[in-house]
Amino acid sequence: MKIYNRFSGKFMREIEKNQEGKYNLDGANLVGANLVGANLVGANLVGANLAGANLAGANLTGAKLVRANLGGAKLVRANLSEANLSEANLAGANLVGADLAGADLVRAKLGGANLVGANLGGAKLVRANLSEANLDGADMAGADLAGTIMPNGERHS
Repeated sequence: MKIYNRFSGKFMREIEKNQEGKYNLDGANLVGANLVGANLVGANLVGANLAGANLAGANLTGAKLVRANLGGAKLVRANLSEANLSEANLAGANLVGADLAGADLVRAKLGGANLVGANLGGAKLVRANLSEANLDGADMAGADLAGTIMPNGERHS
């Protein structure tokens, strides 16, 4: 897969799948990358910098995004179900209509994120920060919110 910068349109890098048929982008610098509709099922993006990247409609089912920086990223209608986003930075990210069902968002930073209409059913949001996030119409059925800082700044018990 070839990756281009979404702002300049310039080629950034090419990546190939590993023996298991999954992409390994551990620690990759993909700031501003254009990954619209990318198939990154089960990809390893641990510690990757995807700040400002466009991942609209991308399939990141089961992806490992532990400690990844997705600040300001566009994840509109992206599939992040069962993804591991623990300790990830999603501050200011656009997650409108995203599927985060069953995702691990333990200690994730979601301050100011737009989660309108997102599916967070069964997600683990333990000690996550949702301060000033927009959760209008979000499905949070069965989500674990223990110790989470809610949009109003109060900590969920």
